[in-house]
Amino acid sequence: MTGSTGWTTPADIRSQIEKAWQRGQILAAPLTGASLFPMTLALKRPDGRALSERFDDARAWIRTLEDGSRARQGYGYDIAWSEINHRLLGRNRVPTAIRLASEADALRLIGRQRQAAQFHSLVEGTLARFPMLSGWLARKPLVALENVGSWDRVLSVLTWFAAHPRAGMYLRQIDVPGVDTKFIEAQKGLLAELLDLVLPQDAIDQRFTGARGFEQRYGLVSKPLLVRFRVLDQDLSVGGFSDLTVPTTEFARLHLPLERVFITENDINGLTFPSVPKSLIIFGLGYGLDRLGEINWMKNVELHYWGDIDTHGFAILDRLRAVCPQAQSFLMDRETLTNHRNLWGQEDSRYIAPLSRLTPSEQALFDDLRCNRLGEGVRLEQERIHFSWVRQTVGAFIQS
Repeated sequence: MTGSTGWTTPADIRSQIEKAWQRGQILAAPLTGASLFPMTLALKRPDGRALSERFDDARAWIRTLEDGSRARQGYGYDIAWSEINHRLLGRNRVPTAIRLASEADALRLIGRQRQAAQFHSLVEGTLARFPMLSGWLARKPLVALENVGSWDRVLSVLTWFAAHPRAGMYLRQIDVPGVDTKFIEAQKGLLAELLDLVLPQDAIDQRFTGARGFEQRYGLVSKPLLVRFRVLDQDLSVGGFSDLTVPTTEFARLHLPLERVFITENDINGLTFPSVPKSLIIFGLGYGLDRLGEINWMKNVELHYWGDIDTHGFAILDRLRAVCPQAQSFLMDRETLTNHRNLWGQEDSRYIAPLSRLTPSEQALFDDLRCNRLGEGVRLEQERIHFSWVRQTVGAFIQS
């Protein structure tokens, strides 16, 4: 950002200050006690040879630098000078350093006075209510400034949680003047950072993190995970219903003489799965798969997982076995993959980390897929498998 000469210009000086602003240093200094000012800035200047060979350029550069200084404008940077005595040019003053005397000069040079005033007001109001947030404001001043328009609502939410630790209610039931549920939903990430500092440790459940774990982390009631399942034996229908969706807590109380449970992600797979005695199929559970480990009766039945034949499908199977060690793969074998070669697709990105819970045959196929031994990013999506193949496999499964 230097001029054509390569020497520092007023624009370069403003750029240096702007970088300090973007790093949060200027705003954080009053909070940390750092002594930023006077601030010495980098200066690229002509050396003795350049002064001799490019004297007119050097003189123009000095004028430009002077024109942008506090001596000329009444604010901004100061120039430190030294005097050189050149054998041809005589005595001349040349800049040797650029310094900013104060924060006010820095802010005015980059046009950030209003934002700085907003931040200082925000800090004053925040620390009056939550002095423990001083460190966070020093670390993330620009994040706070980005939210200055809604900061009063942020503080109101923090105040509510501090007064109602682990309230045991739905987010929708929180009644904070001037704040609606959608605001809290949209600000979960920011609020979580602040609540971790505002609330006592016994009001925070450290097992839950991120936006998805917000309710559990801070003692709210989360929307219940729903399990959709279809009873595959008409003699075991529940009150005449075979396709039901219930909360996980109710599914955990299911009392049926079951011998096996199938799991698949694709809804159509679940809806069209052939009849199997003393069995049901769970489908569309998504990320809630891990919750199945909390259902005690499932530990006493055979468990069969049907996922995509790709690296991520085996990664999900591996994760399921962490909570349900008896889980077996279903329609995820090499024969199924080979017999549907014309229906292969391609993974956008492969899961290449090691998996520790696969059987030898599963591991061999997973390794072939993640190492592209069968082709580039080979995958067979579960819904692409011919229904006749599914029916045949289920029939053989039952007879065995």
